Amino acid sequence: MQVYRDAQRYDAVYSAARQTLAAGRERLPQGRALLLPTLNLSANAQRARVESDSRDPSLTPSFNRDPRTLGYTVTFAQPLYRPQNYLQYKQSELQVMQAEATFAQASQDLIVRTAQAYFDVLAALDTLGVVRSQKEATGEQLAAAKRNFEVGTATITDTHEAQSRFDLIGAQEIAALNDLQSKHQALQLITGKAYKELKALRPEVKLAPPNPENMESWVELSEKQGYPVQTAEAGAEIASLEARRQRAGHLPTLDAVATYGQTGQSASSTSTTSATGADITTATIGLQFAIPLYQGGAIDSREREAAALSLKSKDDLENARRTAAVSTRQNYLLVINGISAIAALEQAMISSQSSLDSNKLGYEVGVRINIDVLNAQQQLFSTRRDLAVARYNTIVNQLKLKSLAASLREEDLEEINRVLGP
Repeated sequence: MQVYRDAQRYDAVYSAARQTLAAGRERLPQGRALLLPTLNLSANAQRARVESDSRDPSLTPSFNRDPRTLGYTVTFAQPLYRPQNYLQYKQSELQVMQAEATFAQASQDLIVRTAQAYFDVLAALDTLGVVRSQKEATGEQLAAAKRNFEVGTATITDTHEAQSRFDLIGAQEIAALNDLQSKHQALQLITGKAYKELKALRPEVKLAPPNPENMESWVELSEKQGYPVQTAEAGAEIASLEARRQRAGHLPTLDAVATYGQTGQSASSTSTTSATGADITTATIGLQFAIPLYQGGAIDSREREAAALSLKSKDDLENARRTAAVSTRQNYLLVINGISAIAALEQAMISSQSSLDSNKLGYEVGVRINIDVLNAQQQLFSTRRDLAVARYNTIVNQLKLKSLAASLREEDLEEINRVLGP
């Protein structure tokens, strides 16, 4: 849980999803604003220089003026009938729902990615531990082969076989160490921290099968409430409303409009008989009606485009449902088969240990050769590693299965946290 909390604070993918959610939520007030009134203020200030030279001063005298003009206008508009704006507002509600579903999926992805990276480190640690245990056991077998050769109870072949196996394990140890460092880096990419030690899975842990134990029940859940499906459903409804919105482009619009303004002029710029200015106040109120008649075919084209995109969104929704069903079936089988594999590997551990003990005893009394002991050791260590990896993979697949059904919660991670130990 500490690693998960670190990931919540640091992971850039999750942080970007959170900001995307915040941006998506702003679609609702933007859509609502299309239905609400607007109020604008405009102002102007002008200064002019007018020089009028009369061609007949006896009839029209010449004059010079410096008129100044100051004015402002307040405009109020209230949409009365704009079907496109109403449909866009309904779209904004769905866009918020879509953003919420996308963020919820990102939250579940963070749980899965954190668990995957955590158990990848544990798996790499187990692999390194197995290789080192095998190296130690092979070293002991190599020393025994050398002693037996020196006293004449074994051939040089036993020594060469043990030395070859020991050298091979040395190369495997280097590869395991490099893999461990790589897995630590992958975990650090999510959390921003390097951990000296991670709690391991307790060896006595027993993994329960999915609840309910019915694959089709999980498939039904993922097809109905999976977040990718929810996102696609919202996208299909948004595209359907967009097709209706573009069809509404042929309809008229009606607004209530009111203006109020004042204009003050210091002097007339045209009158030859009077240079007196004036203050003018204007107030208007009325209805503004508009109907599109012809816009070069753009409205029809946008209508056809929106209709095609609406059909595409329905196909995307169907694909999301099919993908959810296939992924759910695959993960369900991975969990079920993983639990069966764990039980088989636990039994194989017992058998491998018995095989190793028998081969060691047989080698001591001369009925087994050195390579038999080395192979039995390798089988035991490989089984131990495979058992650990099977447990990790099954746990992660359980999380993925719940994520597909949109039922993955932090409580599921806390449940796993309780079966970790030093």
